[in-house]
Amino acid sequence: MASQTTAVTRRTVLSAAFGLGVAAAAGCGGPAPSSSTDTGEASGAIRLLTPIFEGAEGQKTLEGLLATFKQKYPKVTVEVDYTTYAKLNEKLTTSIAGGRPYDVMLMGVGWIPPFAAKGVLADLGENADALTSRFNKRVVDPGVYQGKVYALPIMLDTRFGIYRKDIFAEAGLSAAPKNFDELRDMGRKLTKREGGKLVRAGVDILSNDLRQTFLPLMWANGGELFTPDGKVAFNSPASVAALQLMTDIIVTDKTEDFGYTQPGAATGIPLVQGRAAMMVGHNNVWLEIEKNAPDLVKDSKIGFFPIANTRAAMFQGGTLGTVAAKSQHPAAAKALVQFLADSDAALAACRQRGNVPALKALESSEYVKANPSVQFAMGNLDSAFSEGGVPAWLEIRGDFKAAIESALLGKKSPQQALDELAAKATQVMARS
Repeated sequence: MASQTTAVTRRTVLSAAFGLGVAAAAGCGGPAPSSSTDTGEASGAIRLLTPIFEGAEGQKTLEGLLATFKQKYPKVTVEVDYTTYAKLNEKLTTSIAGGRPYDVMLMGVGWIPPFAAKGVLADLGENADALTSRFNKRVVDPGVYQGKVYALPIMLDTRFGIYRKDIFAEAGLSAAPKNFDELRDMGRKLTKREGGKLVRAGVDILSNDLRQTFLPLMWANGGELFTPDGKVAFNSPASVAALQLMTDIIVTDKTEDFGYTQPGAATGIPLVQGRAAMMVGHNNVWLEIEKNAPDLVKDSKIGFFPIANTRAAMFQGGTLGTVAAKSQHPAAAKALVQFLADSDAALAACRQRGNVPALKALESSEYVKANPSVQFAMGNLDSAFSEGGVPAWLEIRGDFKAAIESALLGKKSPQQALDELAAKATQVMARS
């Protein structure tokens, strides 16, 4: 019930903010800031809202970066407001409703269409094709809406398959699963119970956010969130089969029990503890491995694999830098976004969170070379898919968890769960 209350609150705030008409005309975005980064043009006091660089260590890192930015742009002053991704949407929409949006707003992948469609974001005046010389096209696309670039990528966070090579070897397995059938077969073989109690999950699909586990499975099976013309597609046969796979893992194969682990559980990540043989997980699992199970690193016991069936897929989220259409200092704001998306700032942000650089050039950095999880993510960006794509996405995404849970708990069939979710999403999209 608490999650439903939160979802309604955010949806209400979002609708109210956009309903006030505080931004420019819907669908057109704001004017492009000056493309010049000349220090004579970039001036003024600007406000930055960021969900990254959190905590004392992160704030110290950002302060150092902004000192460097100040040296290059002495006429620009940056006031920072730190938040979390859990509170970011509310912060953004409250500032918009109040008529004083932040000049620079760091947002997640999938967030650009909802805000660009309402004219909240400024067109950065960048050429999307030109940006692909610095970033993989899959990284550029989430910042583009209706052919215009509204955001630059700063860092990525990805989800893909992770497995314990030592546990696989004990079971006589030498390679990761290459399709859904192998995933299920291996999961059953690797599951271990004692007296009926699960002590090792063959495949862990619960440690990761349920939506972010379902989506790469859906993409791997050929499904899509939305059609090219913006209609709901996540209840297609391919998508239903992906949720059926998750349901079979829990209900039929019993390779993991619901409640065995949950995202953010204090008990730690089962794969790292040896309580799971493989998982769909976040790239920053590597940080916990280094901290709590260094022998797994030393003995190269961790492997990675793309989720695959009809095609290979990897979930790609991340953090993007945007400029408010109503910023009074657009040149200064754009200069800050460009600075945060450049190598020094982006690498510092990735180091703190164990995340994946967006810039191609950073693939050869010492940070990436020392982190196999990040190496894998950067090497598989051609198979990456991102959520979102429609203006109503932020109002829709929160409903995925309940729908997926209803199937995993056997309360509804995967088809029923996704059909009901699709009907609700269609209604939301019609109102947007």
